Amino acid sequence: MVEGYPAKIVEIKTKTGSCGEIYQVLCKVLEGPDAGKILTRNVKGPVKEGMILMLLDTEREAREIKSR
Repeated sequence: MVEGYPAKIVEIKTKTGSCGEIYQVLCKVLEGPDAGKILTRNVKGPVKEGMILMLLDTEREAREIKSR
């Protein structure tokens, strides 16, 4: 049973959410079938470049946030 796939935060793109508590980040998958793939994901809480996230799946990707 897979607990998750580690992914390293490469870049913090923007803040989103009603209070700015969600960050949109680029992360690089480190292990698993999609190792090396770069994904855009939304992350809640304080983050910084170099942190490791544990992703439950590597197929979903967050849509890019467009400013009005």
